[in-house]
Amino acid sequence: MKIFVLCLFLHFGKTISSDPMMTGINLFYWTLVLFCINDMSPGASADVSHHASADDIYEGDTFLLPCEFHTFDVDPTPSVLWSRYDLRPSTVHRHQKEGDAFEDQNQLYSGRTSMMTDALETGDLSLTLTQLKVSDSGTYTCSITSVRGEHRVTDVQLQVKEWFPSWVTALLVVISVVLIVVVPVVIHFYQYIISVYHVDVESGVQSVQLPCKTMRYLTRFNKVEWYQYTNIVHTYEVDSEPTGHHHIQTEMKVTPMRWGNFSLTLKNPTEDNSGSWTCSVYRDGEMLEKKVHLQVKVPKVKVAPGQESVLLLFRTTVPSAVVVWSRKNGDKSDKVHVFHNGSDQPEDQPEDQFWLYRSRTEMTQNDFSLTLKHPTDFDSETFMCTVYGEDGNILRKKEVRLNVEVCKVKFAEGEESVLLPFRTTENLPDDVVVEWRREDLNHPVHIYLDGSEQLDQQDPGYEGRTEMKADLLTSGDFSLTLKEPKVQDEGTYVCEVFNTNIRRRKTVKLQVKGGRGLHRRTRRDSADPTPLLNLV
Repeated sequence: MKIFVLCLFLHFGKTISSDPMMTGINLFYWTLVLFCINDMSPGASADVSHHASADDIYEGDTFLLPCEFHTFDVDPTPSVLWSRYDLRPSTVHRHQKEGDAFEDQNQLYSGRTSMMTDALETGDLSLTLTQLKVSDSGTYTCSITSVRGEHRVTDVQLQVKEWFPSWVTALLVVISVVLIVVVPVVIHFYQYIISVYHVDVESGVQSVQLPCKTMRYLTRFNKVEWYQYTNIVHTYEVDSEPTGHHHIQTEMKVTPMRWGNFSLTLKNPTEDNSGSWTCSVYRDGEMLEKKVHLQVKVPKVKVAPGQESVLLLFRTTVPSAVVVWSRKNGDKSDKVHVFHNGSDQPEDQPEDQFWLYRSRTEMTQNDFSLTLKHPTDFDSETFMCTVYGEDGNILRKKEVRLNVEVCKVKFAEGEESVLLPFRTTENLPDDVVVEWRREDLNHPVHIYLDGSEQLDQQDPGYEGRTEMKADLLTSGDFSLTLKEPKVQDEGTYVCEVFNTNIRRRKTVKLQVKGGRGLHRRTRRDSADPTPLLNLV
């Protein structure tokens, strides 16, 4: 640049001078002009520096290092070299007429640099640098290499900032290590301080621990009692054998008691075990009390009306001798299915199998899951699977809550007929009785008995309007066809199929489309000659 200014000055001096003595000076002048032109030719060095802004360049970003030069005026075509002289090797990227050349590239930039394929034709020699790192910070030099040598075009200073300063990263690491070490210790001692514990567990687990920890009675205590509500479940007295409830399997470890841990292990927890538990520790007339709120979660199975079967899932690898599925019925339970001695065929079921489930159940061979055929709303209840070992001890329990939706049928007044559906197991014995009733009426809607329809006791309001299939016992289809349905027919219908050994039941709610009817019976006995009340 200085040479260029000097040339201009000499040219200006020449124009204002007419002395012939200046001939020698003029000759010297033209020599310098030619030198200036050559100095500004494409092969010369242009000392231009760019600073990349550091405010918005971070690790992981992509950045374009700018460089422009009229390489198309240089003959022969040169190559482009991007370098960082503080590195060894210093080559960041090399581009030739044939394309990119990576032979001598510094491996720190491997796979992270690129240039335009037509860079030498357009003169855009900019370098794209991807996946920036803090170590990429530095001065990048763009140079042209030709037969005349290497000429620097521009320098670009790049400053890459890290998203998180190193001191922040180090601090986070220290905090994480402290939390990993401190939090379990805090939780451990917190259990010794709190007075009420909350424990949630899924039905089907082998056991659950009800915590009771204290730092008060670490050495001497006389007795420990565990209650569920007001019932004593487990008692431990020093120098005595522990006692428990014969229906509930419990266990306490002696060694942890020396360290103030009086926790109770409850085996095979069920929904009946949910609720409030109390741990009382006695020492020389003093008493320490802690409470545990236990919640045993029972899985729910929802079934749409008319579904062919439902699977009550229980998969476990516990070896078993006997598996018993039962259904809760108040304080007692009804036996649903028994798997014993490798067989669960209908003829192998016990005599006390509940008659509602005879010939309707089977177990999966690979696990203890139960298939219940033709479920109805009367099956909506909690089922329990109990697995027994060869010694008769309970190995595992699981509960499943089944919810079968009530079947709903809608009709419009004036329709030719409406079907109240009910399908169950096929090939039922000839002595079964089939009875359709409506809950608010005393007389049945339809009766099938001794192989034929018995309509002499039928409610007069349904006379001549009900019909069932002829092969109902063989097909297991006990659906009722109600002809010419009326608004007064709206209500809840129950079908029962039974004899001395089996029983099937289903509810069907019959509704008028668009809302309830205006006219409705108000007495249970429709045979009463008194006119029905008209509700408007």
